[in-house]
Amino acid sequence: MIPYINVPFDWVGRLVGIGGDELKLVFSFLLSYPLAGVLKRVPDAKPAYKNLFILSISIFYLVGLFDLWGGLRTVLLSSIGTYAIAKYLRGSPYMPWIGFVFLMGHMSINHIRRQAADDPHTIDITGAQMVLVMKLSAFCWNVADGTLPDEELSDFQKDRRLKELPSLLDYAGYVFFFPSLMAGPAFDFVEYRRWLDTTMFDLPATVDPTKKPPTRRKRRIPRSGTPAMLKMVTGLIYILLFAKFSGSFYPEFLTEPEFLQYGFLRRVFILHMVGLTARFKYYGVWTLTEGSCILAGLGFNGVDPVTGKVKWDRLQNINPWGVEFAQNTRAYLGAWNINTSNWLRNYVYLRVTPRGRKPGFRASLATFTTSAFWHGFYPGYYLAFVLASFIQTVAKNIRRNFRPFFLDPKTQAPLPSKKYYDILSVIVTQLTFSFAAAPFLILTFSGSLLAWSRVYFYAVIGTAACMAFFASPAKKTLRKMLETRAAKAGVVPAGGSNASASSADEAAGKKPARVGLKRTGSTDSLSMPVLGMSQDPERELDEALGEIKSELEARGFSKEKIKVVLEGVKKSN
Repeated sequence: MIPYINVPFDWVGRLVGIGGDELKLVFSFLLSYPLAGVLKRVPDAKPAYKNLFILSISIFYLVGLFDLWGGLRTVLLSSIGTYAIAKYLRGSPYMPWIGFVFLMGHMSINHIRRQAADDPHTIDITGAQMVLVMKLSAFCWNVADGTLPDEELSDFQKDRRLKELPSLLDYAGYVFFFPSLMAGPAFDFVEYRRWLDTTMFDLPATVDPTKKPPTRRKRRIPRSGTPAMLKMVTGLIYILLFAKFSGSFYPEFLTEPEFLQYGFLRRVFILHMVGLTARFKYYGVWTLTEGSCILAGLGFNGVDPVTGKVKWDRLQNINPWGVEFAQNTRAYLGAWNINTSNWLRNYVYLRVTPRGRKPGFRASLATFTTSAFWHGFYPGYYLAFVLASFIQTVAKNIRRNFRPFFLDPKTQAPLPSKKYYDILSVIVTQLTFSFAAAPFLILTFSGSLLAWSRVYFYAVIGTAACMAFFASPAKKTLRKMLETRAAKAGVVPAGGSNASASSADEAAGKKPARVGLKRTGSTDSLSMPVLGMSQDPERELDEALGEIKSELEARGFSKEKIKVVLEGVKKSN
């Protein structure tokens, strides 16, 4: 480490209320901007120089700035081990799983060490290693896909496959890419290679050549200074907001005696502000790192064929507006930690499922387990994950059974009253997730339960009450009301018929309209987990019972024994 490097950071950190290590991390993100500008100016015809520059800067960050010699060893062990697994087990169908277990096991050791040290404000290598696990496990799958015929691959797999192992220098540049080294975003090797050889910036045939984005001199990377600076300024604003509010709204306050001096509504407000303040930090960090990636050119995501405007959202990891104004849990989680969701979907959820079969309970369970272990082993993570899964089930039922009352049954256009539904949905979503996310910040089991108890477990009680409501005959009553409402509008619900509703149309020689109580374009209707959290535990329990039944039948169990086993599983759940 550079001598006395900590002195200015510790001094400034005391003034602004941020730890010296955290301030040093922000400094590294800001330093990445001018360094990314230099990287962008390395001649396109010299990719080896780009790789060497990336390596030198990352080693400076790890050793010179953070004194993470152990962190450097960790990165080298994970990356060398993964490359060796991909090279020597390339022809084995188990290769990507061996690589995955190796990476997750290695990271788990560091998670346990960090948890034992119990100093969350100190910068160590686990954050960088979490990003590395995503990149390198994806690398193993991309290499495995490169050995398979086209007919066995999806379009995504064809796009990301590696038919040959990259050179060690290119691979090292991918591993140590300094703008995203410490906090992400993660990306696949194919994306890095296309950036390195500049094929990423080729215009597709569908885009008018006159709409080619402007570049400087002989560089192929389009001008990216303006979008990068906007990200930097936005990220700094979020960091300043975190510094401003973190002194008043910090997780430990939820378990302190002073918290009890406030009334219930004030406590709920403080709980929400604690979560919002914590999110400011993540918004700032992820926006800053995305900006430096944009400046280097890796954030390039094509050109709009109509306007010719360049899209720079390839590596977007957070959508703050989408989080803070989400109307449902799916939208909330879908706007948070986007790259992790993509990794879990493309390299866990869809990989667990045998080829030709639909993902089911096993895929969801594997995704949930991976997401939980990837985050670490603090009990608070698991409390938050489990509660969020049930919240998603309730939110899905509310959206399916109440939202249609605020839509025109014929056109599905919003009624004037829908704005009240939307406002209430945002408020309920925010307050519910403020409660559910509290253990993610408090971390300990006892502390999480204490904080929940001080706001009277409002989200747990509300979730349980809603689940009981939708398990009662009330749900059928709601559906009947919606069908009656649709029939009065001359609409026959999909999957059913209503003679009284359609008789007038039939008498006039017209076919009655058949418009279902359809779901909107919201991703609410998708069964795929977001961040590993099950959207519908009830459905997945049914799928699990079906899989158990099929397995027992294949093993020759009698119907009576199968019935006893399934009833036992139902009772235990």
